Amino acid sequence: MDAKDYVREMGRAARSAAAALAVAGGERRNEALTACARELRRRAGDIRAANAEDLDAGRADGLGDALLDRLTLTDARIEAMAAGLEAIAAQPDPVGRTITATTRPDGLRIEKRRVPLGVVAIIYESRPNVTADAAGLCLKSGNACILRGGKEALRSNLAVAGCIRAGVGEAGLPPEAVAVVDRTDRAVVGALATAEGLVDLIVPRGGEGLIRAVVEAATIPVIKHYAGNCHVYVDASADAATARKIVLNAKCQRPGVCNAAETLLVHADHAGAGGLLALLVADLLAAGVELRGDERARAISPEVAPAGEDDWTTEYLAPILAVKVVEGLDEAIEHVNAFGSHHTDAIVTADPAAAEAFVARVDSSSVMVNASTRLSDGGVYGLGAEVGISTDKLHARGPMGAEDLTTYKWVVTGEGHVRE
Repeated sequence: MDAKDYVREMGRAARSAAAALAVAGGERRNEALTACARELRRRAGDIRAANAEDLDAGRADGLGDALLDRLTLTDARIEAMAAGLEAIAAQPDPVGRTITATTRPDGLRIEKRRVPLGVVAIIYESRPNVTADAAGLCLKSGNACILRGGKEALRSNLAVAGCIRAGVGEAGLPPEAVAVVDRTDRAVVGALATAEGLVDLIVPRGGEGLIRAVVEAATIPVIKHYAGNCHVYVDASADAATARKIVLNAKCQRPGVCNAAETLLVHADHAGAGGLLALLVADLLAAGVELRGDERARAISPEVAPAGEDDWTTEYLAPILAVKVVEGLDEAIEHVNAFGSHHTDAIVTADPAAAEAFVARVDSSSVMVNASTRLSDGGVYGLGAEVGISTDKLHARGPMGAEDLTTYKWVVTGEGHVRE
């Protein structure tokens, strides 16, 4: 069948499952989540075997180290997926929660209650752990989901989804609540983006080209997860040991992910001979990071290559870092807002006023004070997992948990009230 018929069939099944999930009750959905976690642990060997096939194919296709790292499922990462589902199950149920409630002078009761969105489509690349995270958050929030991973992770995604669907069925809920696209043709993405009446929201995660293609084609709401061009600004008052620890972690702990730092901004007070910038440059070069800097950064070491204009806007997803010396806080903030992607940006400072100004003026979904950009994450924020990190301002922003996959309805209760 063609892509539109394929999506239509999958969407109808998901729509039916979503109706069942919405009224199943929080306890039943939590039972499903814990059953899914058990299945992931029980079938870990099958998941690793499927993942090994994807990795072999990826190497043969010339995937880079960063993408291979994203694709890899180790025992620890499988356990993290299972633990994430259990953490989601332990959270309060967002569905049916009263957001506000008032009683008008005439006795009419007005409530705003959280309800599921319905069917959520999520498009992502490389990372099969997203299959478990996204499915878990959708289940918790009473939504069915249609998951379309990249072709490089197809076997892994299907193996993980098999565990999730088994756990959902074990809890007496429809396994169709979690659907994984088993076709790799791009026409499916366009069909999902235009599936009005079947899909309520689409969340694209991946390269900027993918996201722009979805946005341009979509006739349904889109929450965008644009590039993670994240910054660390080392302020004049920064403690040297703290700055060195944060900068190394933000760039090197896992360079191929969206919350890794891509640009380092350093106050001019630290740019002198033997200053903090020299220490940071030495740390980064020792860690195998390629540095591209402005003229003052290049003066620190001949190993710092010249930065071009594109370097200030590039999400490298690799051990490469742009370095710029700024005159002060104002210039740092202007640079972040002009060249950043509104994802995650950090300041290292001992000055509370500087920290507050950075927080107030940097227009990003997460702003970190004396903390690594790598901490911008749904699990770290107590969400259990995330369906994505939204760089939009509507309907959600930053790491998206179960509550961000709900909307609300007004419930009005009277005693024969009529409008005069």
